[in-house]
Amino acid sequence: MAGMSRQRLDDLGDACTLEEALALFDSLDAVRADAILGRWKGRELRTGHPMDGALEASGWWGKWFDGVDEVHPLVFRTPGGDLVSLDPRRVPLGLAGTLPLGAMATARRSLGVLRIAMQTARPRARLRHVEHRGVVTAAMVYDHLPIIDVFRQVDADTLLGVMDLRDSPPYCFVLERA
Repeated sequence: MAGMSRQRLDDLGDACTLEEALALFDSLDAVRADAILGRWKGRELRTGHPMDGALEASGWWGKWFDGVDEVHPLVFRTPGGDLVSLDPRRVPLGLAGTLPLGAMATARRSLGVLRIAMQTARPRARLRHVEHRGVVTAAMVYDHLPIIDVFRQVDADTLLGVMDLRDSPPYCFVLERA
């Protein structure tokens, strides 16, 4: 099943409709929180969401699941190549999708300077099991934002994630074990 799921994800490429992404998500197995501990590199799955392209343009690298209560939800690569965990409360997520992607790239170049104000060594999210779309599966709950990222297992080293944010369509992304 995992091989078939991986092929279906590969067939979608980096862009598809939201309906195609959610159909794949709904077909995937749930995953336990303790099974996804570690470092995960992310990429967007573009579905026409207003945020499409914004995270990657700003240097988003992925997520660190150091423990079920120790999650770094927003890890970015600085222009110098360092990986840093940013505090989601200090990242202007509300601007994603409203600024041109060129402005996001400019923000990435500024990350070296801004990271002092935005960086955190503290975890800013937790893993919990939640029911989403009729299935209980691992989800990342942000400490200070009304966001839950819900995960399904494509294979042992790949997750399909859906960001659940009130009053917003689902935002889809892929995590691959680093």
